[in-house]
Amino acid sequence: MSETNRPAAVPTEDEPDLLRDQFRQLLRYRRLLGAGLGIGLLGGVYLGISTADTYVASADVVLRAPTDDPFNPSLAPDKAINIGSERQVALSSSIAEAARQKLGVAEKDFKALRAGLQVTNPPQTMVLRFTYTAASPTQAAKRANAMSEAYLLKRQEALDATRDRMVKGYKDQRDPVAKELDELAKEIARMPAGAARDAATSSKTDLQSEVGGYNGKITKLEALDMTPGRVTSSATPPSGADGPGLPMSLALGTAVGLALGLLAAWVRLVFDPAPRSEGDVSRALRAPVLGSLPRDRTGGGPLLAAGEADPRLAEEYRSVAFRLAYDSRFADRRRLLVVAPRGSSEAAAAVAVNLAASFAETGKDVLLIEADLRTPVLAGQLPTEAGARPRWSQGAGDGQSADSDWPEGRRLVVDAGESGSFDLIPGERVRNVARSLTSPRATRLISEADSPNSTVVVLAPPVLSYADALALVDRVDGVLVVCDPRAVYRSDLARIRELISGAGGTVLGAVLHAPQPGDKRGATRGSAASAAPAGGAPDGPAPRGDGSDGPPSGDAGDTVALRTVRTGQR
Repeated sequence: MSETNRPAAVPTEDEPDLLRDQFRQLLRYRRLLGAGLGIGLLGGVYLGISTADTYVASADVVLRAPTDDPFNPSLAPDKAINIGSERQVALSSSIAEAARQKLGVAEKDFKALRAGLQVTNPPQTMVLRFTYTAASPTQAAKRANAMSEAYLLKRQEALDATRDRMVKGYKDQRDPVAKELDELAKEIARMPAGAARDAATSSKTDLQSEVGGYNGKITKLEALDMTPGRVTSSATPPSGADGPGLPMSLALGTAVGLALGLLAAWVRLVFDPAPRSEGDVSRALRAPVLGSLPRDRTGGGPLLAAGEADPRLAEEYRSVAFRLAYDSRFADRRRLLVVAPRGSSEAAAAVAVNLAASFAETGKDVLLIEADLRTPVLAGQLPTEAGARPRWSQGAGDGQSADSDWPEGRRLVVDAGESGSFDLIPGERVRNVARSLTSPRATRLISEADSPNSTVVVLAPPVLSYADALALVDRVDGVLVVCDPRAVYRSDLARIRELISGAGGTVLGAVLHAPQPGDKRGATRGSAASAAPAGGAPDGPAPRGDGSDGPPSGDAGDTVALRTVRTGQR
């Protein structure tokens, strides 16, 4: 028969859901959004103020090429005129100097006069548009017209000078030939008839033809229409300022600033190593997010949440417990290991205690085991009373070493109020943590979950700080990760999943919580060496799992994990 209560895999989000999720995550970076918006508003104010007293006037000039028949449609002025070169000429200092002299502007203001001019060429036309920007509308129109007139005058002078040079060149070539022709004509008049006169007459005809050619070229050049162009639209004083105005500038600055802030937030989001959403946590752990604790009561209060005092928090714990109860991977063995990624285990301890209370509320015989043998705190923070010794520990000898005495059989009963009660095996400091966690006593204690209607919840130190949790995975294969998504990296969650899977366990899910008041992002990513002394023994650092002092970190923790797991299997 197929299973129906096994939770489905994490569903693949469609594109609209991903976009909505990314947009919600962008709103987390309010400082970047505010900075971009502020920059945009400042730019809008600057634009509005700087263009408030700016006026622009334009004059259009259409260019003409010299021609002897201006009405001939076959003539193409665009072939005779390089409009790009003419635009550069219009922007040259010679044109600006001619306009300066016409306007009577002082020489010291020449650069400012030239800087206000802009010449453009509308596409597919032979038109140059002279646009001038000035502080007053009258000045803008006056200077635009002066610039266009100075350009036409300079172009007229250049065309006339070119024609005069060509005419002079032709005359210089014609005059010697004409002089030779006159001399030959005089000789022919004195020569008698005969072959010599006929030859001279033939030479005279050739010289007359050559002189006529030169005269024709000169006449054609002198008959050319040398008009450089004409003003098709004179500049007039503008009726208003050129700028968009302060309201429009502010609106434009707001839009640009918001886009800039969103871009900066998106870049920050892309390179943010922390999980951006519950979906990122699920994908990194390959397990669902079972619950998210309320932001206002995730830390600083008692470990055991009272239903009447904080109903939201109590209901969230019940919801997580019910989701676990309907997970076949947990329901088959009823063993749960609660761990944090690294740093403090306070939130994980609260989750373990309240899940035990929630299971007890459903009528289960719950045993909470504090496997944190470095900084045990549950016995002093929970309302407890002495309970009966476990069956397997009754009559245990007293001759065993202190290294393997945990658990000694001391069992406390925790009063969970309306939820009922559950048993607690408190943690105790030992010298050799790995040997105690993998001892036969600890194994038999965890195996109490095999009894009908029983559930065992084990609280272990942070999995990336110590190898203790990995030493228990082979017996408590269902793991619940309790983390603050702002203080853990996606790579950390992926590494936790790989370590637990390599040790033979399964990540059942995650419980997310907000940072405690006063905590900064990334504060819980500190090494275990800085976290352990906070609640450690007053006489020195907490012992390592391999028998030496100090906590393992990095790859050393993985090595101890593999060694302790093999010890437990043996």
